[in-house]
Amino acid sequence: MTSEPSEPTQPDRPTRPTLPGPPISPWRRTIRYWVSRFVVAGLTRGYLRVGLEGRERLPRGPAVYCFNHMSWADPFVLMAVLPFRPRLWFFGPKEEDLRVGGRNRVMYWTGSAIPYKPAKNDLLETTRRVGAVIGSGGVVAIAGEGRIHIRESELLPLSEGAAYFAMRSGVPLIPVAIRGTSWLRFGGRITIEVGEPVPYEGRPTRVAVADATARSWTSLHALVADAPDVPEPGRFGRWVTERFNDWPEGSRDAARAASGTSGLAYSDPSE
Repeated sequence: MTSEPSEPTQPDRPTRPTLPGPPISPWRRTIRYWVSRFVVAGLTRGYLRVGLEGRERLPRGPAVYCFNHMSWADPFVLMAVLPFRPRLWFFGPKEEDLRVGGRNRVMYWTGSAIPYKPAKNDLLETTRRVGAVIGSGGVVAIAGEGRIHIRESELLPLSEGAAYFAMRSGVPLIPVAIRGTSWLRFGGRITIEVGEPVPYEGRPTRVAVADATARSWTSLHALVADAPDVPEPGRFGRWVTERFNDWPEGSRDAARAASGTSGLAYSDPSE
């Protein structure tokens, strides 16, 4: 007895990497993105005077932006001034679950955050998320210092994530300097300056990534080195600034006091 030949099976189609954020349809995701960008731009421009320099250096396709970090408002300032296209994503926050906490839920709703676990035990999954964003034509913005600091003209050491993700995906690595957000006073002048792409070549080996990271630090530091310190604002400006700031030491004063042992120059400009 002979068995009937079985029908040929269709090869599995490669599945497209899933974008970070809530599991919703593409059109709903797009609507949420545009709504969030318009709302953030309106609120930010209503409180601050923001400007963009070096717009012509922004690539029209996917890229990795490495920016300095002085305030909780930095991502919102970037959302207010950077072009709506390519779509802008932010690497972070370092949370186990974005659906816990008010601010996290908002970020999860917009679908513009690429979260990673603080323990860094999901490196492969995080790399896939970044790859999915870049593969979709998006831009990934990374706060290279990984924490906020006080002085406008300072730049802390950069993590290697921005260089690694750019080299792994073969996209431009762009330094983006933010000046003026160390204090958020009403009507304060904030300037965003885009630098030249950081040169790199080859595969993302440890040596190559370290070299690209060093070049990123040099480029970004040159953009902020002459930035003047922002005078401390009044009570409302101080409240707005510190309301959502996440100081690893607990407060601005504690961060300044810890500078002697940490090696971070948090000296008060008035001293």
